[in-house]
Amino acid sequence: MATIKDVARLAGVSYTTVSHVLNQTRPVSSDARERVLAAVKELDYVPSALARSLRSKVTGSIGLIIPNNTNPYFSELARGIEDHCYGAGYSVILCNSDDDPDKQRDYLQVLQTKRCDGLIIATLNQADLNPTGKLDIPTVLLDRAPKELDIDLVSTDNALGGSLAASHLLELQCRHVACIAGPDGLELSDERVEGFRRTLQSGGLALADSDLLHADFSGIGGYQAAMQLLQGRQRSARPDAIFCCNDMMAIGVLRAAGELQIDVPGELSVVGFDDIELAQFVHPPLTTVAQNTRKLGNLTAQFLLERIADPALPARRETVAPQLQLRGSTAPRRKTP
Repeated sequence: MATIKDVARLAGVSYTTVSHVLNQTRPVSSDARERVLAAVKELDYVPSALARSLRSKVTGSIGLIIPNNTNPYFSELARGIEDHCYGAGYSVILCNSDDDPDKQRDYLQVLQTKRCDGLIIATLNQADLNPTGKLDIPTVLLDRAPKELDIDLVSTDNALGGSLAASHLLELQCRHVACIAGPDGLELSDERVEGFRRTLQSGGLALADSDLLHADFSGIGGYQAAMQLLQGRQRSARPDAIFCCNDMMAIGVLRAAGELQIDVPGELSVVGFDDIELAQFVHPPLTTVAQNTRKLGNLTAQFLLERIADPALPARRETVAPQLQLRGSTAPRRKTP
């Protein structure tokens, strides 16, 4: 691989002259410029991005840490962030933490060592902060953040999303409603459940503790929870609706209902949360609380680029309202003879 000294030797100039030509940092004679550019082309020389970043203190790169890249919601969100950053001249380095605090801490160190200009983190642990309660790099949090942190955050109104799901099931006149939440203690899942439970209560319907199960935001997690709710019960004892705190768990519920020969939506209405692309292609198509992943991704990237440009900006918290997306997995409750 050619070096800057190889270019200088072929062009018959000093390597500092080559640097001035490539970085446009000082006027160079037209003759010297032409010889340098000709040498660069002949040697197929590629300037070192690392060396350039050390001089300018700008790498043109953004670090993005998500908890699970197999979850289509995070994949779609990452795509929106990448599109926005790429349009602004930044490359995105994607890291998957697997919801493992140690792995996330390692990635934080790596991304800061690589001198990323900023970070977007979809979940953050208090232990990852320095003693002042900050990160040593411009950072925007996405989806989840400790409330006490004075840091930029973009999130969905999760309680509103749960309320939208409950209102829909009340309108369908469901009478025995269950909920499959995310991991116990996860704030965004708790907010969805709270909004769901509160709206059910306002409509005269209670969510029994035995009908609230927790799973790991995966298809298999939803499937196993649905089996626990549905298998071995007489129709009169089964829930007639299940709200899942993400779409992957709802898809698992559809699979369990199919195996148990429970008609969706005739006997069981199913509502998810996220509106991943797959939701419209399962059978029946999934009714879900739609997060606007494009808006979330664009807004998060925009916040970070503004934070990079002006680190002194006051911290901002933006909440995006979800919407109910009606499809074929819900229908009015069928009257029992």
